[in-house]
Amino acid sequence: MPLNTIRRMTISRPVFSWAFYDWANSAYATTVMAGFFPVFFKQYWSANADSTVSTFQLGMGNTIAGIVIVFLAPVLGAIADKAGVSKRNLLMFATLGIAMTAALYTVKQGDWLTAIMCYCVATIGFMGGNIFYDALIVSVAREEQRDWVSSLGYALGYLGGGLLFSINVAMTLAPGFFGIANAADAVRLSFVTVAAWWALFSLPLLLYVKEPALARTSHGLSSVRLGFRQVFATLSTVRQIKNVWLFLLAYWCYIDGVDTIVRMAVDYGLSIGLQQNDLIIALLITQFVGFPAALAFGLLGQRLGAKRGLFIGLLAYIMVTIWAVFIDEAWEFYTLAIAIGLVQGGVQALSRSLFAGIIPPSRAGEFFGFYNMMGKFATVLGPALVGGLSVATGSHRMGILSILILFVVGGALLLRVQPRRAADPVQ
Repeated sequence: MPLNTIRRMTISRPVFSWAFYDWANSAYATTVMAGFFPVFFKQYWSANADSTVSTFQLGMGNTIAGIVIVFLAPVLGAIADKAGVSKRNLLMFATLGIAMTAALYTVKQGDWLTAIMCYCVATIGFMGGNIFYDALIVSVAREEQRDWVSSLGYALGYLGGGLLFSINVAMTLAPGFFGIANAADAVRLSFVTVAAWWALFSLPLLLYVKEPALARTSHGLSSVRLGFRQVFATLSTVRQIKNVWLFLLAYWCYIDGVDTIVRMAVDYGLSIGLQQNDLIIALLITQFVGFPAALAFGLLGQRLGAKRGLFIGLLAYIMVTIWAVFIDEAWEFYTLAIAIGLVQGGVQALSRSLFAGIIPPSRAGEFFGFYNMMGKFATVLGPALVGGLSVATGSHRMGILSILILFVVGGALLLRVQPRRAADPVQ
């Protein structure tokens, strides 16, 4: 292996400590967001409601959390860039998420409103913390290391989230073995384990990652004003480059579809009569298939090009969405889980690499900041579409079919994107 490659892959204590935060908070994404919360919400907190209504409630909860982050993202991003307080603000949002996740243990049966409020606030803590987590990569990795370090974070997230989720699933399948009275108590305790896991494994980042050396010239309301000015200035620049804004529109559509499937798949499975245990096992399958598949998709992108690789992933999602409308058996849901696991990480990874290949090289930091903010818009439209159409038609199958719109529109826009780098816009 070339020496420069070895250097790029060196794992120092700050690098590992930074990446380990992904191990910490991915427990929330896996056990709570994708796994147990949709199940428990429908069967325990909103058990007396019609299933289409509970789907609408869950969809709107995800949408509200997404909208809040959309409005906060530019302000938080400016603070991360200019005020030099990334660790402090990450700790604030992580603490918020951890506390609200643990609070789910106390929510009484049938109290769907309190449950959805705790979930929304915890999700805001999760997503808000990630803005500052992303910003801290500049303090732990040199530019030539960042692809590798970023990949390490994703890898640890898959492994950490999957490991705790496996333990939580075992708790619900055999509660007596763990000294727990029943499966419902096991699910409630799983929220506590996620909070503890998130808190414990955040400590390395807080202890060993240093704040970026920034000139702290912006504080308080000045950071807020700077954040909004920065967003409008970047938006004006992006609009000058058709290739870039076409990609961002495409990305916003299809990544919303990807994230909606993550958050609504279990709710859909329950709604069409599949068993809880089958759905949870399917999520485990997706988690552990996803990591090696993402690496393989990266190689596919190198061979065929990122754009062609993305189309393969989007075509798979379109087929999965259509097939999902007709499934009735658990084995079909397992097959869908494998198919999603094979393309989910690849779509995310190739989106980033394609974007890197079309933006002006001298404006990479600015453009990637806008790219990340656009990603925060995801899960705003999709869950609302699924929940709203489910209620309007009285059919969960029609609700899930609505996600097809996001993949088709995203793919159509992506078709017009040319995979070549743009020149720097005239200043």
